[in-house]
Amino acid sequence: MAAAAYYLGFDFSTQQLKVLAVNEHHQVVYEDNVHFDNDLPEFGTQGGVHVHSDKLTVTSPALMWIKALDIILDRMKSYGFNFFNVKALSGTGQQHGSVYWKKGSQGLLNNLASNLPLHELLKSCFSLTDSPIWMDSSTTAECRYLEEAVGGAQELANITGSRAYERFTGNQIAKIYKARPEVYHDTERISLVSSFAASLFLGDYAPIDYSDGSGMNLLNINGKTWSEKCLDSCAPDLKGKLGSVVPSSSVLGSISAYYVQRFGFSDNCKVVAFTGDNPASLAGMRLEEGDIAVSLGTSDTLFLWIKEPTPALEGHIFCNPVKTNDFMALLCFKNGSLMREKIRDSCSLGSWEEFSKTLRSTSPGNNGRIGFYFQVMEITPHAVGIHRFNADHQKVSEFSNDTEIRAVIEGQFLAKRIYAERLGYKIMPQTRILATGGASCNKDILQVLQRKYHQLPLQKLQN
Repeated sequence: MAAAAYYLGFDFSTQQLKVLAVNEHHQVVYEDNVHFDNDLPEFGTQGGVHVHSDKLTVTSPALMWIKALDIILDRMKSYGFNFFNVKALSGTGQQHGSVYWKKGSQGLLNNLASNLPLHELLKSCFSLTDSPIWMDSSTTAECRYLEEAVGGAQELANITGSRAYERFTGNQIAKIYKARPEVYHDTERISLVSSFAASLFLGDYAPIDYSDGSGMNLLNINGKTWSEKCLDSCAPDLKGKLGSVVPSSSVLGSISAYYVQRFGFSDNCKVVAFTGDNPASLAGMRLEEGDIAVSLGTSDTLFLWIKEPTPALEGHIFCNPVKTNDFMALLCFKNGSLMREKIRDSCSLGSWEEFSKTLRSTSPGNNGRIGFYFQVMEITPHAVGIHRFNADHQKVSEFSNDTEIRAVIEGQFLAKRIYAERLGYKIMPQTRILATGGASCNKDILQVLQRKYHQLPLQKLQN
């Protein structure tokens, strides 16, 4: 009988490194995680990050991620996990983070000594020891410069899928080049967190994949090539430091001999390109063309599979991780569950049961009354405050409790549909809504969501 085949997935997220092993029947055979704050206190992170004194700069130590990998692989070895049966591995990284490899690091990656842990072998490989991550918002000046350099925010969105955002990698690189030119010039390769993680397993610099690369403000999403105009606007000689880009499903090569010798992997184990956490969510939720995935959490997020994108100043268009010539759209709304909970507390005595009862007893459409609720400054649209309108489209200062409850849910879902359609989303006969996140447990909220998308089939995903 042939030995069982295993497949490994690694997730280099903000607060922890996770590993999952499945067999060829998609059954989970092993899982574990390393929590950065708890398991690696020597790095002094809070929530996996360092928030700097300006409260805008947020970074994570690249070496912390490597040491976490050492720990998790050693645990698997102690458990008796059979690495030799692993046929392939891949993974994800928190999107927009960047890693700066020092000149000469490629040679070290190519010749890892199996008698030492990775973090000891690679501790001197980074020209920037703390990596900028997605929480960083210190690059506003660089964002405005990039938009102006390419002909405006909309033109940048047309090229790269998004207007300039502070967390996007191109703007982070521009800041480093401007503020610390010696670091930039001493950098041999710039990786995303995803391609950095793949590099560790490959024993060489891994290319950036199309999907994660389209969250950088640097990739031409239609041509699947680096935009020379964007590169030149961020830093000189940047193309050489980024390397090539590849489809997200690319097999990059076989695992490094380091893992064969130290852990017993087969030298035929393949390393598949790693991608960003957001593209991985689309793939993991098994979306198909025309589907819409709605995550209803602290913030609400929409993932959309589209074929004909229309980039806008709100939201993002990424290359599709599953089908290279298609696209995915992403919209994020800050005012999600916290806003719903605020209305629950003020209008239904803090009871979800009473909240749901009101949704069931009030009329769809709320008799023409609508509200938009932004407790904090929203991403999409850029607005704050509560805005209520009666059936005559006149702004009013308050609603009855019953009207308020339906208005917050209908307003949130209506806004999501409007912004999705602006990015090129089209409802199709086979379209499904896939709902996940805390609020997806509430059937009455889901019923409103379904109505706002014309009674489309709705599927609840397990959290």
